[in-house]
Amino acid sequence: VQLQASGGGLVQAGGSLRLSCAASGRTFSNYRMGWFRQAPGKEREFVAAISRSGGSTYYTDSVRGRFTISRDNAKSTVYLQMNSLKPEDTAVYYCAADRGYSTSRTPEVFEYWGQGTLVTVSS
Repeated sequence: VQLQASGGGLVQAGGSLRLSCAASGRTFSNYRMGWFRQAPGKEREFVAAISRSGGSTYYTDSVRGRFTISRDNAKSTVYLQMNSLKPEDTAVYYCAADRGYSTSRTPEVFEYWGQGTLVTVSS
């Protein structure tokens, strides 16, 4: 499956952005989807994930209550709505797909990756 992330940009602290990740090439609903991020000089970290049906979602503690992951299987797209953004949310955000049935949050479990979209939050 090929993944194309978009929607990043520059936003002031407290603002909102919506990231999108469009999938192509395989049946989208066969994949658990996740969002990760990588800040300069830091390792890639898990942000959120969503089950194949969209019925289960989970988040890292630092974004819970501010970010919402969702998916539209008819459009083969996963979204990350980011509200109340903070400067520490600044990073390149990646979408990823996992064809397995794990609930692991480690990047290694996800087989397919998008190219990343930069989110910059100014203070």
